[in-house]
Amino acid sequence: MRIMGLDVGSKTVGVAVSDLMGWTAQGVEIIRINEARGEFGFKRVKELIDEYEVTKVCIGLPKNMNNSIGPRAEASIAYGDKLEELYQIPVVYQDERLTTVQAERMLIEQGNVSRDKRKKVIDKVAAVMILQNYLDSVGNKLL
Repeated sequence: MRIMGLDVGSKTVGVAVSDLMGWTAQGVEIIRINEARGEFGFKRVKELIDEYEVTKVCIGLPKNMNNSIGPRAEASIAYGDKLEELYQIPVVYQDERLTTVQAERMLIEQGNVSRDKRKKVIDKVAAVMILQNYLDSVGNKLL
């Protein structure tokens, strides 16, 4: 039983999965999408769900700083609703305010990651942070 974490943007979806025990999150990949053209990468997400035997999806919810739901959060909820509809998989949401900022800081602190490399991995790192925050919040109640 694994949980998949997704950082949904308008151009990419960062993907992470938990270990079998639900303790740690590992980055998997970044799926290119095009929200404006209606290309959401659902087929690739399904392939990864099957490959990793995922039983639940955790999507980052980018709330506004005042805790309200804005357009990006609405887009993330719509993405989750579509995953549930297409694949009958439960979806939960994890507050992801400042996750991308934290991920970028972490990569900068590593010191050997150029700006171009950071751009290529930031969404995957953010997905790891979203999923890890979720795993930490639920503890061993997953199994």
